[in-house]
Amino acid sequence: MKIERLSQDKIRIFLTFDDLLERGIQKEDMWREIPKVHDLFSEMMEQAYSELGFDASGPLAVEVFALPAQGMVVIVTRGKMNGQSDERATDDEDTEDEIYEMEVTMEQSDIVMYSFRDFEDVINVCKQLQAALLTEDGRLYSYNGKWILALEPALIETARHNAVIALLAEYGEATSVTYAMLEEYGKIIMPSQAVREICTHFYN
Repeated sequence: MKIERLSQDKIRIFLTFDDLLERGIQKEDMWREIPKVHDLFSEMMEQAYSELGFDASGPLAVEVFALPAQGMVVIVTRGKMNGQSDERATDDEDTEDEIYEMEVTMEQSDIVMYSFRDFEDVINVCKQLQAALLTEDGRLYSYNGKWILALEPALIETARHNAVIALLAEYGEATSVTYAMLEEYGKIIMPSQAVREICTHFYN
């Protein structure tokens, strides 16, 4: 579980599928009101407080993005207390439902995204993807000092999907950035056929 602060009142939490499995939660469970999901959210908020000092008392807007192969991105935005004091957060320790007034929205993206620290890693993974005849597609972005390769699963043969993920994971790492955030804040370097373009320009 990785937690980062986006602003004073907003944090982003990245959960891998291993994080969910360790807690006996399936991806589909995130859409359901079950105790295990409440326990997970409480754990996330405790970690956010201990690591970032993020106090989750009061109304919260929670956005959950399901990403293929990577896991889940949870964005938590803290609302205003409407003039109420923070005492309720400490006085009512056992009444989580009162502390966490959550408005949850869910989105699912099929786009596979991996980030790479060095452009050399991008070149190497693209060479491997092309050599193995897995895909020549993809969009390449620059975001927060990293390179992000985004692939549309619909353009990859189903039987080869796991092989693509395995190669991407060998050179890069699953990113917790959502595709919407990448589109808004990232810089597009190659809008299409990124694997082919990179191999054409950088093949030794």
